[in-house]
Parts: sequence; C-alpha cells; structure tokens
Amino acid sequence: MSPEDTLRFGYRSLTGYPTRTLLMLLAMSIGVTAVVLLTSLGEGARQYVLDRFSALGSNMVIVLPGRSETTGGAPPMVGATARDLTLGDALALYRSSAVRNVAPLIVGTANIAYGGLRREVMILGTTAEMQPVRELEMAQGRFLPAGEAERASNVVVLGARVRRELFGNASALGEWVRIEDRRYRVIGILTDKGESLGADIGDSVFIPVASAQQLFDTEGLFRILVEARARESIPRAVAAAREIIRERHDGKDDVTVITQDAVLATFDRILTALTLAVGGIAAISLGVAGVLIMNVMLVAVSQRTTEIGLLKAVGASGGQILRLFLTEAAMLSLLGAALGIVLAYIGIGILGQMFPNFPLSPPNWALGAAVGISLVTGLVFGVMPARRAARLDPVQALARR
Repeated sequence: MSPEDTLRFGYRSLTGYPTRTLLMLLAMSIGVTAVVLLTSLGEGARQYVLDRFSALGSNMVIVLPGRSETTGGAPPMVGATARDLTLGDALALYRSSAVRNVAPLIVGTANIAYGGLRREVMILGTTAEMQPVRELEMAQGRFLPAGEAERASNVVVLGARVRRELFGNASALGEWVRIEDRRYRVIGILTDKGESLGADIGDSVFIPVASAQQLFDTEGLFRILVEARARESIPRAVAAAREIIRERHDGKDDVTVITQDAVLATFDRILTALTLAVGGIAAISLGVAGVLIMNVMLVAVSQRTTEIGLLKAVGASGGQILRLFLTEAAMLSLLGAALGIVLAYIGIGILGQMFPNFPLSPPNWALGAAVGISLVTGLVFGVMPARRAARLDPVQALARR
C-alpha cells in the first residue's frame, strides 16, 4: 500500500464518520488553543514589563542607600547598615569618566493647590539631569533649570494629569501653585508618558532637589540615578559608584548598586519561567484530548472489524493496518492543531481589541511546541487501538467476532 493510498484511506475514514471526527478535532483544538493563548498572555506580560522598565532610561545605574547583609554567628541574624545618601555623594560621582549624568532623587507626597482646587501628588525632587536620564519629554515650557544643585528655587514642572486637573483648558505656564505652605512657579509641563513601574509620571510634579530637601526637611536621598556614557561603560560606572561612596562613607560599603540590565534580566528570567509554566499546565489538556482519541479509536476498531478483516483478506499485513490507524491519528492531531491555532489567533485578536496597550503575540516556540505535542499525543494514544486492529484475525473479523 503506497503512502498516497494510506493518506486516502485515512481521509475517507475521517469523512465517513463526521460526528466522531468533529469531537476529536474539537478536543485537540481546545488543547492547542489553551497552549497558544496562555503562552501569548505570558509573553505579553513579559514584554509589557520589559518595555515599561526600559522606558526608565538607557545605560542606567541605580544607587540605593543601605546594604543588606547577614551578620553574627549561629543563629544567623539579618542586619542592615543604613546611612543616608547625600547630595554631596551624588555630585561626587561625576569624578568618574564613565558617568555622563547624575540625577539625585527625593520622593515624597504633598498637597498641591491652585485656585480652589487641591490634590495630593507625588513630589520628585531632582536636578536638570533627570530629564536626559529618564528621557522625559516636555509638552510645554522647560524642565528644571541647570545650575547649582544645592540652591533651592521655587519652580515646578507639572505632570500632564496634574496640569489637566488643576488648570483644565487654561494655560499653566507662569502660574503660581502652592505645595503645602510654599509657592512655586510653573515653568514646564511634561508629556503624558503613562505609568512606569507603578509610578505615574503624569500624576507627579518635579521640583529642585534642594527645594525638596527643605519641603520634606530631610538631607537623605531616596536614590541616585546614574547614566553611564555607553553600554560598555556600565561596569566601570558601577565600580566607580561603589568606590567613591565607600571613600565618602569612611570605608564602609553601605550602598546597593544595581544596573538596569540586571533588573531586566531578572524580570526576563522570572516571566519566561512563568510563561513556560502556564504553557505546561495548558499542555495537560492535550493529554486529555489524547485519551479521548484513544477511546474513540478503540470504539472505531470495534465498529470497523469487518473492514479490517476485508483488508487482511486481500493481503494487507498487520504492519500496514497499524500504519493506517496511526496515520488517521496523526491526521486528526494535525487538523486539530491547525484548528486550535486559528481559534487562538481569534482569541488574541479579541483580547487585543479589549486591551490595546497590552502586547499579545505567541512566542515563536509556542506554535511549534503546540503542534508537536498534539502530534506526539495523538500518535502515542493511537498506538493501542492501532495494535488491536493489526492483531485481528481476518476470518474472525469478517465473521464480526
């Protein structure tokens, strides 16, 4: 029996029992749809988080006060050295040739008021270098003025949402707003950049770092954002930050320095593992579909006993009967996988319409894995009914015993 005859026999068997074929295709397609759709959601979540974190800037090194360490003997105790980062620490980082920009940062919340309107916002105290470090774009006016970081001035840059809610359609540039008990002149409006790892830039306002120190009565910085001159300069910038801060803190290594690439790599590993996990869970449904194929094909062998006996009577061997049933199982698996991929893309399209800002696309490996697993599942669970059909005695089969 030629391969063409085998395929033709399988096609006629599938079309000869449409209800049975439809049920098996449905079971297999549901499993493939689940695998492709869930891995698309996992991949979309991974890409969404990476895009958001990449939007923080490029070639960034972050210096945080404090360094967690394990100290003492048995039993171990978790301790932490905490010494504030100062504005002097931040400015000292310019001694390194690997550093392009340094943006000290103080974060707090306060009430901002204009006219009869008042709302609580996030106050970010920083310098002019924050604009290139965070790649902030201005909608109107200008960002914080360059100059001496230690000098306070009563100027403020508003996020887009803050401007919209306080001023409506009126112009905000040049107007005076009140933050707590201090007055600030609006010199710029930021574009609506959206949220960045939970911090909504549009719902924030920027003031000079020295003004923020006075407003919140603190000398300590929340963190220091450092922009390296190039991607290749990041290791030197990290080493310089540790060394310079250590010198200024009496030889104590009491800061934590992290790089943007390290954080991105960590997120990438975690979310890739999550995507594989949900894909694996969804693949279980393909196993269930395989069990259904096995059961239905066992019933089919019983129903087609006469047909099998006739094939053997005209000379078909047991191996040929085995190949006929395995081919039928493979065709069912591949057709079910194709139907499942179509359904998955329809679901992705619907979700894309509902959540346009969420990137949804299956990873490259998911489609191949879904088709491969469905094919293997169909063949594995098709072996038992195929072997039963191959072992039938032709005389008893023709007598339907």
